[in-house]
Amino acid sequence: MSSSNLKGFILAVVSSAFIGSSFIIKKKGLRRAGNNGTRASSGGYGYLREPLWWIGMVTMVVGEIANFVAYIYAPAGLVTPLGALSIIVSAVLAHFLLKEKLQKMGMLGCLLCIVGSVVIVLHAPEEQTLTSVQQIWDLAIQPAFLLYTASVIAVTLVLILYCSPRYGQTNILIYIGICSIIGSLTVMSIKAIGIAIKLTIEGTNQAVYFQTWIFAMVAVTCIITQLNYLNMALDTFNTAVVSPIYYAMFTSFTILASAIMFKDYSDQSASSIASEFCGFITVLSGTAILHSTREPDPPLLTDLYTPLSPKVSWYIQSNGEWKQKDEDGSAPNFITVLRPDYFK
Repeated sequence: MSSSNLKGFILAVVSSAFIGSSFIIKKKGLRRAGNNGTRASSGGYGYLREPLWWIGMVTMVVGEIANFVAYIYAPAGLVTPLGALSIIVSAVLAHFLLKEKLQKMGMLGCLLCIVGSVVIVLHAPEEQTLTSVQQIWDLAIQPAFLLYTASVIAVTLVLILYCSPRYGQTNILIYIGICSIIGSLTVMSIKAIGIAIKLTIEGTNQAVYFQTWIFAMVAVTCIITQLNYLNMALDTFNTAVVSPIYYAMFTSFTILASAIMFKDYSDQSASSIASEFCGFITVLSGTAILHSTREPDPPLLTDLYTPLSPKVSWYIQSNGEWKQKDEDGSAPNFITVLRPDYFK
């Protein structure tokens, strides 16, 4: 391994460690905030006043910066698959720090998600070399990508306005689906901004083009939406399940968006396309297994009290008569009746 690739490898591993840890730190912050007010999954924003949540956010930002720098030193084929290490980090830390047990089938689902995502990344085609924001804008206004963008917006609105209020608390794919679908547009916008910054540093000012600012506004909007629903997913479901599903779905939609926008598969062989498809099926299989083995989180202190509805019960009094009594949650003075064969 060359010194350049070694630097990229180390940065990618450090990035995965930071990002995987950030899930756990933010989850603990969300739990603290939920004990003191409205939970994020119920629309509360008390976590914004929780220092531990902000520590998790800073940890995640550091990891993302390390991941970005890793791409400078090493090819994507080396750096991207190492992102799966964050899943293992978060699952292990959740098991020991959050007491979120990961079942054996859940481990298998984790492995399938990792293997499928690695297959997708390793067989993904190389991207075009872009030299200006205007080039990316021309690719973004192609009919195919405009249709994809419109579909993303439509599906996201349906998930947010209809599915989230009804099924968000029981179906993990709702919140993570919003994060993943919107995330594909985030990556496209961030890439445009990155190219603009790089070209500006090299001497060609890209801030004079309105396209740069449009990409910036899209990126900010998408990132805010992602963070909001990712917090809701972390606050509602098991971290060891959220991490791999989010990784798998986000990777899949990002590759799909890139393929549509940059037409990466026009020069791909049939075997490479078949490998991509098999990797995607593997990811879906792992996602299904993880979803089926999900364990509900323990309730917070604010969720423990539930008013008891009155009920009617029959019991035997000391004089041997049956009597009906309305209960308000307190137990009556029952006399236990045992069958004679109980003592045999």
